[in-house]
Amino acid sequence: MDWRGFAQQMAVLARELLAQSSVEDTLKCITSAATGLVEGCDAAGILILQGRQVRSVAPTEQLVVDSDRLQERLGEGPCFDAARSMQGERVFRIADFTRPEPRWPAYTPQARDLGVGSMMGFLLYTEEEELGALNVYSRKAGMFTDASETAGWLLASHAAVAYSSAREHAQLEQAIATRHLIGEAMGILMGERRLTEQQAFDVLRRYSQENNIKLRDVARRVRDHGSL
Repeated sequence: MDWRGFAQQMAVLARELLAQSSVEDTLKCITSAATGLVEGCDAAGILILQGRQVRSVAPTEQLVVDSDRLQERLGEGPCFDAARSMQGERVFRIADFTRPEPRWPAYTPQARDLGVGSMMGFLLYTEEEELGALNVYSRKAGMFTDASETAGWLLASHAAVAYSSAREHAQLEQAIATRHLIGEAMGILMGERRLTEQQAFDVLRRYSQENNIKLRDVARRVRDHGSL
């Protein structure tokens, strides 16, 4: 493994991640980089676990989606476990899918039938939150070495920070847009009903609560239709 070259590629990737304009673009950049930075990697994706429901994000190939769906159906697998951070482990690896794997006895033979030869899963996490798992696949057995695992772990560490930052930025933009939207709706109600600012906000909030509709959606209705 050329670690000097790897470090240079990681430096370039760090700048590219900062330049992405959305969470989706950030995740696509991460999985695309995995296929070039992790030796033996043919495909990569990010698995996000919500309860026992799996969401495949930024897969580079259909193989990733098929594997994620299989793990969701079976309720087991290295990526599934990495996303759950079982027993505090951060990295999972299956070196050879032609051999029995006692940790995931149902998943392994069925994944082999999908075309998986070997794979690894890396938990994406920061000090504040766990975000999911970065998963890398090879169609051949025995392709991932200790150096591959180290490279994947380093990539996952950078990816987690970039992913978390992109999400925070997106949430901030959404909050600003929502505040602006609510302000527009309040202005419309104030003019239409001759209400004070507080009274207009109370009308929006009460309508939201009574009809179980998010406040921003109530505000959008007022903006689009001129009233409730």
